Amino acid sequence: MSLSSRLVVRRNDFTLDIELAAAPGEVVALLGPNGAGKTTALRALAGLADLDDGHITLDDVRLDRVPTENRRIGVVFQDYLLFPHLSALDNVAFGPRCRRVPRRLARAQAAEWLTRVGLADHVRKKPRQLSGGQAQRVALARALAAEPRLLLLDEPLAALDARTRMETRAQLRGHLASFPGATVLVTHDPLDALMLADRLVVVEDGRVVQTGDAATITAQPRTDYVARLVGLNLYRGRADGTAVTVAGGFTLVTATPEQGDVFVAFPPSAVALFPDRPAGSPRNTWPATVTTVSRHGDALRIELTGPLPVAADITPAAAVQLDLAPGREVWAALKATEASAYPA
Repeated sequence: MSLSSRLVVRRNDFTLDIELAAAPGEVVALLGPNGAGKTTALRALAGLADLDDGHITLDDVRLDRVPTENRRIGVVFQDYLLFPHLSALDNVAFGPRCRRVPRRLARAQAAEWLTRVGLADHVRKKPRQLSGGQAQRVALARALAAEPRLLLLDEPLAALDARTRMETRAQLRGHLASFPGATVLVTHDPLDALMLADRLVVVEDGRVVQTGDAATITAQPRTDYVARLVGLNLYRGRADGTAVTVAGGFTLVTATPEQGDVFVAFPPSAVALFPDRPAGSPRNTWPATVTTVSRHGDALRIELTGPLPVAADITPAAAVQLDLAPGREVWAALKATEASAYPA
């Protein structure tokens, strides 16, 4: 059940125009900032938003010409949208019943799905009696019980607390691995995308700006949004060998020679800070002024302005030793071997 689509949806001053494909058994994650068009794309695939142009093809069948109720698409919404007056069993049986499966058989199939998602002891409970993680699994079971050819997930873990999210993510990964059809996952959480998807498609302002597997995306971001997402400093410049001139005329020395327009990326942890200009090996040094200091995991994230605006991660002990605070002037250093250049 392979998906091939071009989705064009126009709304006032916003236009979504993307191509999206997914192979059988593949999970494709749509990532992007708020307002990028991710949910619009999902609604278009589900038949809940009309296309202004383009097509949706599933196994050589034009779905955009098929009534929404006949598309055999399973959808798990962010808020699950379970029927509040029905039990977990009857919520899941709803899909088979819509396909005219007899009531007794539909309930038997629903019971089997609830067992698969670990909720055999909760079949009689109403949605209000379920935890967030349990409700998410009921919603997934309801979508899969309808035997969809395409599965759409709209921020399926967003409503969960951190602990439940981690447990449910692991369970969801197992269920998606056994689903034979194509899956499209919409999320703003990079961890959900990296853990659940085989391929990432990054959307900004209604356009695809980058696509690839997790290793490619995280190693070679192509926009500021993607760089922030994966935690890298990113600059665009022009390379002449290992020297890359970026905006403002500052030149970075990188590990690998390139020619022409390139991106340069490196992690904040690669940036070292000193009270005075360092002597010795670093090929890249520049004066900088601290603008903000914030907690970032076990480290402190230091935002700096200067010839090369940059983020640096250092230990709390180092921050105390350097007496870092907004306005403090320091020197930043970056080894050439830590800076990766690649074609723009």
